[in-house]
Amino acid sequence: MKPTDTTKPEYFHKVVDCQYACPAHTPVPEYIRLIAAGRYDDAYMINWQSNVFPGVLGRTCDRPCEPACRRGRIEEEPVAICRLKRVAADNKSDITHRLPAIPKEKNGKRVALIGGGPASLTVARDLMPLGYSIDLYDDQNKGGGFMRSQIPSFRLPEAVLDEEVNYILDMGVVTHFNQEVTSMAAVLSKQYDAVFVGTGAPRGRDLPDLPGRNSGDANIHIGIDWLASVAFEHIDKIGKKVLVLGGGNTAMDCCRTAIRLGGEDVRVVVRSPKSDMKASPWEIEDAEHEDIPMYENHNPKAFVTENGRLVGMVFERVEPVFDEQGKRSLVPTGEEVMMPCDDVLMAIGQLNSFPWIERNLGIEFNDWDMPEVDKTTFQTSLPHVFIGGDAAWGPENVITAVAHGHQAAISIHHYCHGKSTTDRPAPEVNLTSQKMGFHDWLYDAHISDDQRHVVALIDKQKAVGDRKLEVEKGFDLSQGYEEAMRCLNCDVQTVFETDRCIECDACEDICPVDCINFTDNAPEDLLREQLKVKATNKDQDLYVSDELKTKRVMVKDENVCLHCGLCAERCPTGAWDMQKFLLHEATAGK
Repeated sequence: MKPTDTTKPEYFHKVVDCQYACPAHTPVPEYIRLIAAGRYDDAYMINWQSNVFPGVLGRTCDRPCEPACRRGRIEEEPVAICRLKRVAADNKSDITHRLPAIPKEKNGKRVALIGGGPASLTVARDLMPLGYSIDLYDDQNKGGGFMRSQIPSFRLPEAVLDEEVNYILDMGVVTHFNQEVTSMAAVLSKQYDAVFVGTGAPRGRDLPDLPGRNSGDANIHIGIDWLASVAFEHIDKIGKKVLVLGGGNTAMDCCRTAIRLGGEDVRVVVRSPKSDMKASPWEIEDAEHEDIPMYENHNPKAFVTENGRLVGMVFERVEPVFDEQGKRSLVPTGEEVMMPCDDVLMAIGQLNSFPWIERNLGIEFNDWDMPEVDKTTFQTSLPHVFIGGDAAWGPENVITAVAHGHQAAISIHHYCHGKSTTDRPAPEVNLTSQKMGFHDWLYDAHISDDQRHVVALIDKQKAVGDRKLEVEKGFDLSQGYEEAMRCLNCDVQTVFETDRCIECDACEDICPVDCINFTDNAPEDLLREQLKVKATNKDQDLYVSDELKTKRVMVKDENVCLHCGLCAERCPTGAWDMQKFLLHEATAGK
């Protein structure tokens, strides 16, 4: 193998698995160390720079970082990265003086944002400090988009959302609330320099052809629309018997909201096996904690009505059957089940909807009636129109929408200043030695033996009696510290200097996971096999040195390294150093 080129930012970025997995590439270990040090304001601002909504995401994030967490490779549970974000948000002081300054002189460029959700708000957060004039259009009476209308208050208190949305709007965004955009042509006629569409996936899937759908319509609700009606207090009650169709996070929000509005027998019914439900495991656990049962392998057959009123649903029992290629089919067992109900909430998926974009404007649509959007620039075939968030390619999550917003803002800034939108700026990267002596480091290298700490919940009876009462208490400061100490500091990199190495093998001897090897060089597949512990995860790189004096090379398996620093402490010549790698993704204007 060729020597590893550690000058490329992506190499060490990939080693910080949690940050690499985050769509917005938040510097996770850095803000966790700041929490452990009690520097909550600093931890919050590290988050705010990249993920924009630390208080929101500390409660509602889909946590793509946590399955990637290296801690999960040595024990059952990863670091509670998401909940630590909330620790920073809940314990910060007033940070408004640390927000970017807004220039008094505008740069002459006008941008329209259609939709007030996380993608559009991120675009505004990045462009306002650069002097742009921004108009935001949304049919709701406040900013936040689906964060406000689809995430219940018992998961995300309105005050938390308002605070973080207003950090952006108070930069001087001109808001046009309670104003539904019904014509893209009308927006384009206002001669904006750029238009960003962040309207989400606003149409819930229906079952229009199911028998009884029309006659039972008064009590059959599309889940996302029903949640919005509850959020804006157009609905404050529901029948005692409620069926929730679907196995995603929206279904979990629907069933938990239903019991808070008077539902006594609330059931979640899914076509597939429970193990295939798309809801996050913790969302399913929270629903089951509130005694909501899940009925798997039930395929909807008909809505049952009597005298024009919904009284139940008929389901066909199915079972998963796999063919020789492993492809699954749901095969009817012949059994039918009748479940009585007063209301049905359908949370079986979301669709994009663009009837308001005229098809003669130069925006190309594909066979799925979706605009063609470049996955790097977020630009459509109409060069000054950009689309991001769920509106671009369908439902994802808040953190992905934020990532889209950052990238779209870069493209808009380049477009408005005559630069190529495909020219993407490099991230800001630092690599700094943590050495304070042979055995002392600027970071705490101690590895906690604690298991993942559990977030306390309020009393269940109180919780289900008030839809606005937040269920999770969050970590207190002591728990936050202890959980933060579980982090393995994966961003503190082991950096090797070939010229200093005398091949004493001391580092190889002391390594607690046998990830350091001095061996003959070979092609990668063979090299992975000949290490003391075979390097089986090919998604993570091998760190290979230049040729040493004995013609051997040092090979380290980045996949299992604990970043404990023992190699650097043991090395008599300082060939190993522990260097903190800090990467901030580029934003518009940087």
